[in-house]
Amino acid sequence: METAQHRKGAFFGRRKGHVLKPQQAALFDTLLPRLALDLDAPAPTDLATLFPNFVEAVRIEIGFGGAEHMIAEAERSPRTGFIGSDPFVNAMAKALAGIDARGLANIRLHFGDAIFLIDWLPAGSIARLDLIYPDPWPKRRHWKRRFVQDATLAEIARILRPGGEFRFVTDWPDYAAWTLKHLAHARHFEWTAERADDWRQPWPGFTGTRYEAKAKREGRVPCYLIFRRR
Repeated sequence: METAQHRKGAFFGRRKGHVLKPQQAALFDTLLPRLALDLDAPAPTDLATLFPNFVEAVRIEIGFGGAEHMIAEAERSPRTGFIGSDPFVNAMAKALAGIDARGLANIRLHFGDAIFLIDWLPAGSIARLDLIYPDPWPKRRHWKRRFVQDATLAEIARILRPGGEFRFVTDWPDYAAWTLKHLAHARHFEWTAERADDWRQPWPGFTGTRYEAKAKREGRVPCYLIFRRR
């Protein structure tokens, strides 16, 4: 029987990989407590209050991996607040190192399953949600583990403000087709593409990741999808 977490897109897989360097491990004790969201407390009505400096909008990146994209976006947009969510120890270590090295004040973190973060967020509070190279779970019996599911999309629609965007990147054609099929049936979203290059080419300002570079070297072609909240 499928559990509620299965249906809602909970995280599956390994949470820890390589052993952390001492400097990385230390940041879990010094920096993460200052940046981690407290999901046991009610979310503020205005998410801008989560950040020490004024921000005009708040965005989320789910499963940020090496954190290259999130760090670059935060540097490029200092008046935007960013919430990064990832359950992997090594991913969190990379994010903390990048934030610390650049002295960024516009990033908060959730170290755990993104679905619990999404549940916590107020309706209409997010300007954009990025899901970049999520695990494709290519085997058919594992498709229920993919993050893009009808129930998850309904929750994403709830937290996105009107005109907000859900941006998705994958190098697996099957996952791109899966996502397009699910979004086609999600009445709160519209696909913004007007020409083939809109999904064949990254959007302006997109920061490639080490995973993307590896995918291209191995002959896998990325697909870039943008959906707007109606």
